[in-house]
Amino acid sequence: MNIFNTIAYLCSFIIRSCEEDFFVRYSCISNKAKQRISSEIFKRTGSLLAAEDGSGAFGAADCASAGGDSSGVVCAAGDSAEEKTVRQLTHKDLNDEFFSTLDALIQEFIQAKDYFSIVTLIQILDEGVETILKEKIAEFQADDFSVVLNTNREDTGVGLLPRCSCMWERKHRLSHSYNRMDNFLFNLLLMENVILGELIDKHIFLKNDFFNNLSERKKLKIAATPLRIEAKYEDVFYEEDNVSYDAVKLDESDAENDNLLVWNKILLARDEETDIIVFPEILGNTTTVSFIQGKIQELSQEEQQKLPSLIILPSVWYKKRNTVTILGNTGEIIATQSKQNPYRMVTKNQSFLEAITANNVINIFHYEGIGRFAILICKDFLTTKYMEQIMRCFKLTLIIVPSYSTGSYDFIRSFDLCAHDDCNVVWINSCAAMEKGKESNFENIGYVRKRISRSEDEAQMLCKMPICKDALEGKCAHNCIFYETISAV
Repeated sequence: MNIFNTIAYLCSFIIRSCEEDFFVRYSCISNKAKQRISSEIFKRTGSLLAAEDGSGAFGAADCASAGGDSSGVVCAAGDSAEEKTVRQLTHKDLNDEFFSTLDALIQEFIQAKDYFSIVTLIQILDEGVETILKEKIAEFQADDFSVVLNTNREDTGVGLLPRCSCMWERKHRLSHSYNRMDNFLFNLLLMENVILGELIDKHIFLKNDFFNNLSERKKLKIAATPLRIEAKYEDVFYEEDNVSYDAVKLDESDAENDNLLVWNKILLARDEETDIIVFPEILGNTTTVSFIQGKIQELSQEEQQKLPSLIILPSVWYKKRNTVTILGNTGEIIATQSKQNPYRMVTKNQSFLEAITANNVINIFHYEGIGRFAILICKDFLTTKYMEQIMRCFKLTLIIVPSYSTGSYDFIRSFDLCAHDDCNVVWINSCAAMEKGKESNFENIGYVRKRISRSEDEAQMLCKMPICKDALEGKCAHNCIFYETISAV
């Protein structure tokens, strides 16, 4: 039996049965109702869910730290001597007796359409599986990628995963913006298939020491570089099925020097002790990955550990795929992310569609302290429906955007959509995308949009990466690299 199947079933039942206004009302549940519901659940389940020694965290002291609106967290009420808290469940606890008792209670609540009690029970179970979820995270970290905890995702329409905390995320994030079931969960990440649509989610839980400086610094330091002004490709225009397309033909005549420039940027980022380095879109070639891996493998283990923990290489346009490869600092491929939404090149007389084939796979990276982050390549970030779909399905806390664009205006507008949900953004463009007559669009070649504390200067919310004077004059010294930190709030 799977406890996560039970939780998924309950969440699905509430989502399918209750309108949005239910979640509004439940977020303001009365103290009297809190006491009645929690007492009834603990009474009916006895020692299966209640901790007699007062251990656990489902008490009044922790109401304000829950993942959703604190007013919606049902805490054990009554005299302190009678208060009971949720015990941390173990695998041994999840036996036939446990599920039999739990199922009887669930069926009674369902038949009575007692939706408040069902949500309260979901919250209690969310609290009770915290220790098991930590074990699951350790298991997931040992795998290349992970699937959801529940096996009934297709039937219930929801998937569950452990929810990693984020050092800049508000306690009440989303609870005042969206009225949804996941506002009332703390330890579990609830993903609804109806939001995900046809996308295929691939989850990567990075090992605890992956960002080895994060726990000490409480800061994530990121390097971003526009790399160069030279475009190393040609546009190939063609027509197929009445649509005009633009394909990319790489110029790999000087691939080794191009790759060496990428490597030198990684070394610069190393010297500044950065955690992540990100390159723009398009400027990679078919040998970039193997070249950088070879350079990394020439280093000693001690030297490798000084490199950025996450290396987001310039994307490569090849065989109708525009793909970013993400490396760790030992040279292993963590993931590959393909662009899903083609750009449209608009000219005076014609428009051309980027000739890529989407694979619908989105990689979601999980890490304690950072939360969840994804890499959205250029047009993927500008496609509002797609970006919001991913951001809100997975409660992203960071989006990294490699770009090759003729301007920054639309990206800046999209930053605000992310700021609303405490999702920070790192965007880097390439000087190679600059067109004659549009130099004014390139005042800044990148931005970092981040959440800051109320005491900080609001100007720090949007950090600019100014383009160098030489680039505006068509020259390039190949020495631009920018650094920014995202801190705990």
